[in-house]
Amino acid sequence: MALVVILTLLAAQVYDAVTDKDGVAGLDLPILNAAMHLRSPVLNAFTIGYTDIAGEIGMPVIAVTAILILALRRRSWTPVLLIGAAGIGSLLITIAGKDLVGRHRPPLADAVPPYEYSPSFPSGHTLNAVVVIGIIAYLLVLRRHTAHARVLLICAAAVYAFTVGLSRIYLGHHWFTDVLAAWALGAAWLALIITAHRLYLTVRRRRESGALTQAQSA
Repeated sequence: MALVVILTLLAAQVYDAVTDKDGVAGLDLPILNAAMHLRSPVLNAFTIGYTDIAGEIGMPVIAVTAILILALRRRSWTPVLLIGAAGIGSLLITIAGKDLVGRHRPPLADAVPPYEYSPSFPSGHTLNAVVVIGIIAYLLVLRRHTAHARVLLICAAAVYAFTVGLSRIYLGHHWFTDVLAAWALGAAWLALIITAHRLYLTVRRRRESGALTQAQSA
């Protein structure tokens, strides 16, 4: 929960910088200019395909596929609830942020087509990558029995979320602070879902332990 609070405060600081047009927001234009100098036709095509995985079509497909596979294999509603909460929360945070801030995206002249016209803050693709892929990684980690496998899953999810955010800046579809806020908000929401699930598991184990103790006493 401390992590949730810290990440939420970080996102709030980024929001203040964006609305006041100072602080970390001063990095937006220099970072966009640096990204533009890295572009090439081949890298542009690859990045468009890569970022679309976390888009309006790609991420729901990944989420539904993960729900079906994990729920059926484990015969549990847990994947349905956790992935569903992650996805719905990501969508609501994105909609609320865009409506609240109403920020314009970088100029189309500085962006790689296909162009996007919805408000810029925060980056929905980045939020999806953090939250949905993060909760899927968490569910997979729960069934891994070695530290090596767990670390590998966590690192893979973190690298994916990080690179999706970079792809949004590279393409000129978002400012750096749009992505920074999405990383913070997404991580906060992910941490909140995981904390709630860990608390649920703790309560359930204590109840089962108490019931077992009573049965043995009887």
